Amino acid sequence: MKSRTKVVVIGGGIAGCSTLYHLTQEGWSDVILVERNELTSGTTWHSAAQVTNFGMNQTMVGLKTHSIKLYKDLSENPEYPINYHHADGGIRLANTEAQMQGYRHFASMARGMGVEFEIIDAQECARRHPLISTTNLLGGLWDPLDGDIDPAQLCQALAFHARKAGAEVYRNTPVTALTQHKDDTWTVHTEKGDIDCDIVVNAGGYRVNEVGAMMGVHHPVASMEHQYFLTEDIPGIAKAGHRMPLLRCPISDYYSRQEKGGLLVGFYEQDCKPWGMDGIDPNFVNALCPDDLDRVMDVLAGAFERMPALEETGIRAIVNGPITYTIDGAPLVGPIPGKRNAFCIIGLRAGLGEGGGHGWLLAQQIVHGEACYDTWCIDPRRFTGHANVELTSLKAIEDYQNEFRFHFPHEHRPAGRPAKTTPLTPIMAAEGAEFALVNGWERVDYIKPTPEFHPSLSFNFDEAFDVIAAEVHNVQTNVGLCEVSGFNRFQITGTDAHTFLDRMFCGNVTKRPNRVGLGYLLNHHGMIKSEATFANLPASDRGPDRIWYGSAAASEFHDMDWLTQHLRDDEDVQIRSLTNEQTILVLAGPKARDVLASCARGDWSAEAFPWLSVRECFIGFAPATVMAVSFSGELAYEIHVPNASLYAAYLALREAGNPHGLKLFGARAVDSMRMEKGFLHWKADLLTEFDPFETGLDRFVKLDKPDFIGRDALIKRRENGPRKQFVTLEINTTGAPAHGGASLMQGDRVVGTITSGDWGHRVDKNLAYAFVEPALAEPDQTMQLNLCGDLIVATVISPSPYDPAFSRIKG
Repeated sequence: MKSRTKVVVIGGGIAGCSTLYHLTQEGWSDVILVERNELTSGTTWHSAAQVTNFGMNQTMVGLKTHSIKLYKDLSENPEYPINYHHADGGIRLANTEAQMQGYRHFASMARGMGVEFEIIDAQECARRHPLISTTNLLGGLWDPLDGDIDPAQLCQALAFHARKAGAEVYRNTPVTALTQHKDDTWTVHTEKGDIDCDIVVNAGGYRVNEVGAMMGVHHPVASMEHQYFLTEDIPGIAKAGHRMPLLRCPISDYYSRQEKGGLLVGFYEQDCKPWGMDGIDPNFVNALCPDDLDRVMDVLAGAFERMPALEETGIRAIVNGPITYTIDGAPLVGPIPGKRNAFCIIGLRAGLGEGGGHGWLLAQQIVHGEACYDTWCIDPRRFTGHANVELTSLKAIEDYQNEFRFHFPHEHRPAGRPAKTTPLTPIMAAEGAEFALVNGWERVDYIKPTPEFHPSLSFNFDEAFDVIAAEVHNVQTNVGLCEVSGFNRFQITGTDAHTFLDRMFCGNVTKRPNRVGLGYLLNHHGMIKSEATFANLPASDRGPDRIWYGSAAASEFHDMDWLTQHLRDDEDVQIRSLTNEQTILVLAGPKARDVLASCARGDWSAEAFPWLSVRECFIGFAPATVMAVSFSGELAYEIHVPNASLYAAYLALREAGNPHGLKLFGARAVDSMRMEKGFLHWKADLLTEFDPFETGLDRFVKLDKPDFIGRDALIKRRENGPRKQFVTLEINTTGAPAHGGASLMQGDRVVGTITSGDWGHRVDKNLAYAFVEPALAEPDQTMQLNLCGDLIVATVISPSPYDPAFSRIKG
């Protein structure tokens, strides 16, 4: 066994084999996979192994498309052919118009990735799948490339081709410990000896947290028991004369695919069962859980109604085995938070179907630092400290129970709530707040007009439209108060703090005391990595000279890793997170200054405290740090308050605001207003797939700076011109917003993709942001938005349609 290598991949299921194979495809041959038993001896061997193109966003569609192409190529390779039933086709059923509308959106989104889905009615569903009934059925989504594959053959083929490229695979080699050294390299200790390496990959399947414990980390991954059975031969299959399409049924929580002359039928029962929470038997290898068909009788009854032939068919075998889920159902593929040279590819509940794509994207991240797609939707750092075993299991149960039910816009499911709160959460609830989730934080979405107010789930504008309009109107004409929980906040100190940040940001970093700046961090390819504000706070009784770095609530682990990994040994810089210690109260509207002056001593005039200023003060008697910044487009102040004093500050602001018509507002009002101002959301509009010039952020780039991360790559990219250009659009409909991922068309050609959409209540326009072909980026250019199957005219307009001169923000 080798004692030194570049990468060690731990785990020999689809995740590990795919990663190993794709590392060799990216040019790294000095790589090793270690497996405690035989390849595919965990979850992989009993996988139902369905291979679909369907995904909830474009990244997921892209990686699944890669999987399908890879598996087809492998199946046709004469050196090591594998059994792959490619393009049998598959149907996702629906019995409500809302589900059908969602399928139309996903078809629009997938088209931008070169994937063609088809919307079919109930009769066409039955024509293509003659075993199903059309009772209580509206139609479905047809995936022409759906299929299934032999899981063991697939993994062996990936390992075969990886070995051929120079990789090595060590079976029956349990890992016993992991040691990280001062230079961030690793030693992988195994029962057969030690392997020194640069990089470790956790591909441990349902033993993910056994491997994680060796690194001193916990991953938000839990396992669920999952059952399927194999039927005897069904005459209707032979009679059909073609292979049965795959079927996924959110109506009755089951799926099926053809297996020889019968069917494989799997269940997502409501009475589901977590597995392995208290540890896993070391001898659980190529093993199954005891059969428990009684648990699935409720969904089995629904399957009988949808597929009557099952009632007359015998069961040939029952499989009940563990499958892994994460806290939001999507895998964790990428850097392990808080660790260097450590990656994971875990929580792959649909591992065989999409594992080829996951390994592809992970290998790109390991070798090149980034993948070809923005991978935030599967990034392990999208969760922070709240993701413990108990919470993960609750969310895993909820996701399992809703396996085939996609999330609607503004849908926030109830399991595991509230995970993160502030002292104001119960106060806001008493005020009638409806809450949304942001990285586990409960954040006010809007204030309900009545306790019984519950908008319907839809891709249209919902019943909260007028409620949000009223909140926006009060912010525009009077003053509003909003709590922004979970906003990421780092305190940066040290004599080299500004020099360090100057290297991290692509634009100017002001050193002026009591001033706030906004800037962008790029990766080494010149693409957008993060967005942050920085505020210079002079020394006071609250601390030394320091910089406050603020960014999106979900970016806490992501940004901390990026900053700390670029600290130089000779730099005097310290970074400490204040994210869980401080909460922001936003005071916004033309009367905001009057409210602030009524409850905080000092001169708050525009001359004494202009836009982009920062000052320490007291709100009443609550210590606070106030920044004159705005995400709404109105005169506004961010008031940062220690959580221990948050309620006191809130009471002082409410009392001071009463004479000025102060009312609460929520995140949905903020989203509407930021669309009108041309303000962007991280990981909706700000993506690693585009550089700042393509994103319309030219004013934040200073190429004459001698040194910042990504500078040289950005210069080269600029010489080649933009591939896409960020634009603001007006959508010619009042019925629904544009949804992220939807395709923009000219004729049959996709010319752009929506990133965000919402109604602008102050300008009375349906607004959207998008990346489009550069030739279409000028105002008055038109295209058609595929909005849930309807083609709607979309016109490019100038950015910031509300107060483009920023006169209201500046007061």
